[in-house]
Amino acid sequence: MADDAKIKAQVYKDPRPAEKFAVYHERVRDHGPEWIYEVVRVLTMLNALLLFRARGFGSELVPDGPVIMAPNHASFMDHFFCGAFVRRHIQFMAKSQMFGRGPLSWVYTHGGVFPVRRGHHDEDAFVSAFKILERGGVVGMYVEGGRSRTGTVGTEAKPGIGRLALESGAPVVPVAILGSHQVRNWKRGRLPRVVVQYGSPVAFDPVESPTREQQQRAADEILSRIQAMHAEMTELGAKATTRKLAERARERQLRFEMGRPPAPAPGSADERPGRVPVKR
Repeated sequence: MADDAKIKAQVYKDPRPAEKFAVYHERVRDHGPEWIYEVVRVLTMLNALLLFRARGFGSELVPDGPVIMAPNHASFMDHFFCGAFVRRHIQFMAKSQMFGRGPLSWVYTHGGVFPVRRGHHDEDAFVSAFKILERGGVVGMYVEGGRSRTGTVGTEAKPGIGRLALESGAPVVPVAILGSHQVRNWKRGRLPRVVVQYGSPVAFDPVESPTREQQQRAADEILSRIQAMHAEMTELGAKATTRKLAERARERQLRFEMGRPPAPAPGSADERPGRVPVKR
């Protein structure tokens, strides 16, 4: 079997000063995504459906109000796969190297994406994220930080998402994306099948000033839920996963119509409680 297309080496520190990114933060703090977001969402959704036969399941689990979306990260396309199947506008925290000159930077900025300065402790990124959540918006943040090079979910969570969840009190929706690490294989004439699964939201008891340990525990809990969903999807494969998740979606809809609470998916992260207490 041929190897997957190579991914460019990542740059782990942005040398530009924090002042360079102030304009991007001001924009997302003042208002939400502009019209370009919906244009890009429709175009990328069509691209995902036609080229990658992408399917999304569980989007009805995404609640109203402030929400943190937490997908695994294996491709530059994960922003778009995560947002393709939900009507809410997700404002992603993205690496600062994506911002600068050029048309894509304009699309990201006016589409609601905001930078986190790579290789630095960037408090501005958290201020922007809290502002978005305060007005009832949706923040997208990768639990693993950087991209996985193999398509597997990382084993270490970054504590930042734990801090965001604990201080804001916003529920977190774990998102498992299968197959996105192979999207670059289109250059070799091989197009992967992509499946996106939105999990049940999990909320943590709010903590005004969480310790590093509390942040890490919350982040680990979020990552473990993504790992559980992704592991099941990987074991089944894309085709079988699509059938299984479609079956669960029909069951959830039937139970909703009957006025019954949704049943947890056997062996999945959905079996765990929706609210998690934080040890003091």
